[in-house]
Amino acid sequence: MWRQHLDRFFNLTASGTTVGREVVAGLTTFAAMVYCVAVNPMIMAEAGMDRASVLTATCFIAIFSTTLMGLLANLPLGVAPAMGSNVVFAIILVKQMGVPWQSALALVFLTGVIFMIMSLTRLRERIAHDIPDTLRIGIQVAVGLVIMFIGMRNSGFVVPSPSTFVTMGPITSPKVLMTLAGFILTPVLVARRVPASLILSIIVLTIVGLFLPDGKGGTITRWPEHVFALPQWPRATAFQLQPLYLAQHILYVLPMLFFFLCTELFGTLANLLGVVKAAGMISKSGRIPRAREAFITDAAGSILAPLLGTSIVTVYSESITGVHAGGRTGLTALVIAGGFLASLFLWPLFMVIPPQATAPSLLMVGMMMFQGVRHLDLSDLQESAPAALTFIIALLTGNLINGMAIGTFSYTAMALATGRGRAIAPVVWGLCVIFILFFVVSARMHGHHV
Repeated sequence: MWRQHLDRFFNLTASGTTVGREVVAGLTTFAAMVYCVAVNPMIMAEAGMDRASVLTATCFIAIFSTTLMGLLANLPLGVAPAMGSNVVFAIILVKQMGVPWQSALALVFLTGVIFMIMSLTRLRERIAHDIPDTLRIGIQVAVGLVIMFIGMRNSGFVVPSPSTFVTMGPITSPKVLMTLAGFILTPVLVARRVPASLILSIIVLTIVGLFLPDGKGGTITRWPEHVFALPQWPRATAFQLQPLYLAQHILYVLPMLFFFLCTELFGTLANLLGVVKAAGMISKSGRIPRAREAFITDAAGSILAPLLGTSIVTVYSESITGVHAGGRTGLTALVIAGGFLASLFLWPLFMVIPPQATAPSLLMVGMMMFQGVRHLDLSDLQESAPAALTFIIALLTGNLINGMAIGTFSYTAMALATGRGRAIAPVVWGLCVIFILFFVVSARMHGHHV
């Protein structure tokens, strides 16, 4: 009887799938994306946020968003806090720009609200069409490179150097050797298409860390006091939003608002398109089924996420693993949500994972984001130069906004110089104004600090 109800609700037979196949697909996708439960709290802790609270918030928001994706959009997609946006949140917005994390959460909340309005109107399609590929790809690659660097820095694999600014840590250090082993192991697992390769590499490296000295009299991984524990309410991060700072420094944080909107817009769209194409669910006219419901789900998740204490959410490209396993409907999404529910009771295990175990997974996430370069025509300077300037300057100055701004100025200047000024979309002119205002306000703020 219950199988018939599930069949009717999710259209299983019409979608060419079964309950058993959907369960296997859901478990496959969960295993591929559960690494975010280990990685997201570690990154957000860089902003001074409580790691245990962020871990609980990560699970809560993944359960809510993925369940909504299953019930509202009936699509086999996992949704959780976005890798990349969390790095920009913690490192760029909080540590570099000095925005309090409570106010940074308020900015994410505002992004979610704007994205919800855009999803309910035609504005989303228009903006997505108007932003040039060279800038979009440049920003995506820049974030990928920053993610790789953060993983290497936090693990001790790269350290400061007076002559070259950064260099590799001492090869005799157990932390460096453990990270190096991970950098070799993890890509091998991914290349061999080993199921759940990222979480598998995190588990293997965490176990290895139990037997390696940390140089302070202990081991790199500490034994957990408990394996299971009741979930804790994220009291240190939930409902901590402070919007007053945003109102006072709106021109200063505007570029970051644009970045988060771009991430929502293109991250979700690209992953949605990739997974739906793999499932053979795309229409002959190229339309994504129930795309509006999927975007509304994403927006709802990004409104709730900062209220609990984490950054914006996105559809995970790892959902493609579940599609390859036969997942076709929202029942797959409900099984993924069930996996995150189980993770809530395993939080003591996630808390002992060291940065040396997660650095290789961050490297792989960064590499996946770097693949956008293949869509650039590198022989065309008008297309390749703005993108290259965006990611090289972002990496070498350690500041994403510098890269975004100079890439945008470069694109505009080259279009004007080659007689294509009329092709510059209004959104690009708006970005130029935003970045100029940002640099003026930033110079004044830093002038006051000196």
